[in-house]
Amino acid sequence: MSRAWLGQRGQPSPGPGPSPAAPPPEPPPRRGTRALALLGALLGAATAAAVRVCARHAEAQAAARQESMLKTFGTDGLFLFSSLDTDGDMYIGPQEFQPIAEKLTGRRSCPLDPSEETLTIEPLFPETMTKSKDGFLKVSRLTLSGLRNWMTAASPRAVFAARHFQPFLPLPGQELGKPWWIIPSELSVFTRYLSNNRFYPPPPKGKGVIIPRILSMFHPRPFVKTRFAPQGAVATLTAVSDFYYTVVFRIHFTGHVILSKDATHIRDFRLFVPNRRSLNVDMECLYGASESSNMDVDIGCIPQMELEATAPQSTCPWGSPCSFWEEATWRLEVAMYPFKKVSYLPFTEAFHQAKAENKLVHLILLWGALDDHSLILILLKESFISIWSLVKELEKLQSNQENAAQQKLAGLHLEKYSFPVEMMICLPNGTVVHHINANYFLDITSMKPKEIESNLFSFSPTFEDPFTATYMQFLKEGLWRGLPLLQP
Repeated sequence: MSRAWLGQRGQPSPGPGPSPAAPPPEPPPRRGTRALALLGALLGAATAAAVRVCARHAEAQAAARQESMLKTFGTDGLFLFSSLDTDGDMYIGPQEFQPIAEKLTGRRSCPLDPSEETLTIEPLFPETMTKSKDGFLKVSRLTLSGLRNWMTAASPRAVFAARHFQPFLPLPGQELGKPWWIIPSELSVFTRYLSNNRFYPPPPKGKGVIIPRILSMFHPRPFVKTRFAPQGAVATLTAVSDFYYTVVFRIHFTGHVILSKDATHIRDFRLFVPNRRSLNVDMECLYGASESSNMDVDIGCIPQMELEATAPQSTCPWGSPCSFWEEATWRLEVAMYPFKKVSYLPFTEAFHQAKAENKLVHLILLWGALDDHSLILILLKESFISIWSLVKELEKLQSNQENAAQQKLAGLHLEKYSFPVEMMICLPNGTVVHHINANYFLDITSMKPKEIESNLFSFSPTFEDPFTATYMQFLKEGLWRGLPLLQP
């Protein structure tokens, strides 16, 4: 007799007699597997049939569209469409239409080639203009539409051979830092100017042909010989190696070029509008084509207009090509504007120095230029502290609530200012003792001596031109009025 202990499982011990037979194994599920396989085959066949139906439907639609296009465009039109439809879906997407868009607009997006140049333009800032923010003479905003919309180059690409840059090569025996004229100016500063009826520039000729060609990438009608002096282009040599020159130049634009001594290779090139000051462009708007037509002028700021090579600049044997940049650009400015031979200090600094040296202050407000007459320059250096400032800069000082002294100085001079230029003689405390407007000044210099009623601006036989004589007399009159007021 078998026993099973409490809490213990087990099979009972076999008793006496034969053992029972084991149950037979269950048969495998063969019918279910066959059913699943049959169902999968049916679904696959149905899917394939659906795909074939969709494909035939798409082909039928494409054939119908092709037949419709053939009727509409003809064989040539259908051929053109098919040449653009690169994926053959009978639709032209944005990427497929790009070649046509580039041909229609003339614009093409290409990766930068290190051997090419890039041109960058930021348009005029209208808010920087003095009186023409809404159009010259408030006629219409359309009068400034060209300046507002000037955001792209006239010629995005241009090809120049290295030999075209031969005019930038220095003259034989040229000294470092000594300027020379690539295209000489034919006008003297403020003494002569050309007519305002000038729309097409004269055809370029001579060795300076490359300069108007380069400038024409910005604008289709550039004038190298401008209406007012200084005209032309001036350059200076800043570095020399065994094989290369570094030349800095000024064409109202500023730039530099590194070229081989035989002009067979250009290593670097850059040309841009100077933007160190808050105002950097002068604009004229002429109403009519005759000399008596009304003209308005204004000044504003274009933050960037630049042409440069995209190739990375390699190290030159003499080191950095910009090591003499500031000095070189200053010498070019002096060559174009001889009045800058006199040191012009920042506005507030000039009055501090005038107090220290007990001198009068000579101020040209907005812009100005003097002829290269040594007597005037000597008088300015010996008897005056000179300033060359912009109205915008003085207005900024006047609005500075944190500095009452600068506010007062700026206000004293803005009170005497009239557009476009005011020349002033001041005491070190800012009091204006003598001033003259540029328009009146030019009217005086255009008169004959016998036509001038006042002897205040009489001409002197020791000077060759009335401009120099009149400005010399203006300075002497300022000394006569201001010297007795200087504190000992």
